[in-house]
Amino acid sequence: MDRRKFIRSAGLALPIAGALPASALGLFKPTAAVIDAEKVIDAAQKTDYAIRIGTGLVEVAPQHIISTTTYNGQFPGPLLRFKEGQQVIVDIYNDTDKPEQLHWHGQFIPVSVDGSAEEGTPYIPAHGMRREVFTPKPAGLRFYHTHTVAKGDLSAGQYSGQVGIVYIEPAIKPTGYDREEFLMLKEFEPYFMKGGDMASDFLSGPVIPQLEAIQDKAEKAAPNKPKGYEVGYKVFTINGKQLGHGKPIEVKHGERILFHIVNGSGSEIRSLALPGHTFKVIAMDGFTVPNPAEVPVLWLGTAERISAIVEMKHPGNWIMGDLADDDRNNGMGTIIQYTGQKGKPQWVKPKPYLWDYTIFGKHNTKVAEPDEVIKMTFAKQQAADKGFNRWTINGVAFDMMNMKPMFHLKKGKRYRLQMFNASDDIHPMHLHRHSFELTKIGGKHTAGIMKDVAMLGGFQEMEVDFVADNPGLTLFHCHMQLHMDFGFMALFDYV
Repeated sequence: MDRRKFIRSAGLALPIAGALPASALGLFKPTAAVIDAEKVIDAAQKTDYAIRIGTGLVEVAPQHIISTTTYNGQFPGPLLRFKEGQQVIVDIYNDTDKPEQLHWHGQFIPVSVDGSAEEGTPYIPAHGMRREVFTPKPAGLRFYHTHTVAKGDLSAGQYSGQVGIVYIEPAIKPTGYDREEFLMLKEFEPYFMKGGDMASDFLSGPVIPQLEAIQDKAEKAAPNKPKGYEVGYKVFTINGKQLGHGKPIEVKHGERILFHIVNGSGSEIRSLALPGHTFKVIAMDGFTVPNPAEVPVLWLGTAERISAIVEMKHPGNWIMGDLADDDRNNGMGTIIQYTGQKGKPQWVKPKPYLWDYTIFGKHNTKVAEPDEVIKMTFAKQQAADKGFNRWTINGVAFDMMNMKPMFHLKKGKRYRLQMFNASDDIHPMHLHRHSFELTKIGGKHTAGIMKDVAMLGGFQEMEVDFVADNPGLTLFHCHMQLHMDFGFMALFDYV
């Protein structure tokens, strides 16, 4: 039985206390480099943006209002439009009772402002503020979100409403579209339940028997071990509204809409389809793809972003939504309404389609050889940490108390991360403060696809290359909140 079926049949609310990493408990001392990087800014200097972290109300539907932690009292947080290479000043106020982090996901910025306590970014203190000064880069679709540990607290971390979109204006704007629409995909009202795994049969590529055997061996060693806790959701939204309750996206026949789509979930893989239309993917994670291609369905792991053009050439009222009937019926969709069209919005399920990153890459192109290959095997220890699954990289779970770097880099070198997934879960793998190039995934070699998050399917392998060109502690982790909280992280340092 897959995770979605468990979500519908085995919900179990658990009042388990959350946790903060050692840095929030006063056990972590910022390095001298981090302290030196904290520039003293004249208080009179003008702020470009002010963000307040605090309790806000999200009206997902009439008479259904959710209280959660938000940015500026709204969800999604305000759309921030930066210009590539032009310095910005952002004042961040924390009106909550707990220290917070605001992570500028996908940007090439210093540790001091990246928003990760594991790397050494200072916290935004409870009822305090931080002024952050940085130069936004690279251009494209980025976003910002909290980066705190939640563990058993489903009101914390990425389960909350602390998510907003960043768009960094490129020097040369993309062409071939008439207007933009920004979409934030996000679930609310999470709960714990027992067991279940998210099916990854939508991903192209073979299962590797040797990896499957690793998990089989662990399960046979403890045949009566219960499944670990997973997270389900009751409410699904696009831009904070359940399907049918937000304002329809009004379009004209022949109009070309550039959709900027962000999966702001704490733990869910999302799909998106629009009956009678295709998506021409022009960028992934903000980076222009070498080979823009049209697909009938989009798939986004947690924290992935896609920019795709849809030509409006099939008049009617349509539901653009998730393929999962339960999720879509509980809100994960929005209405596309052609001018002059009336009637009930329609949904038509598309034919099965395998998601294959490589169709967007360069073909018959050999990538540069790396200076070093770093091999990583990811594994699951079932229900090993107070009922939660523990996750390991090369047999080691990340230790929040000492946060010791596992891998050591040299500036300017090209590294290949060779990842093997010895679990049946999908892992959207994220590298902070750098981008990486997909070089092998789903059994296929590719080139030219730059990303900062990529989904690694159950019992599959993936290879990505990156250049160590942004010195400082660098965090690498699965972007599933439940996975990263229970060991699925590692630190790189520059030596």
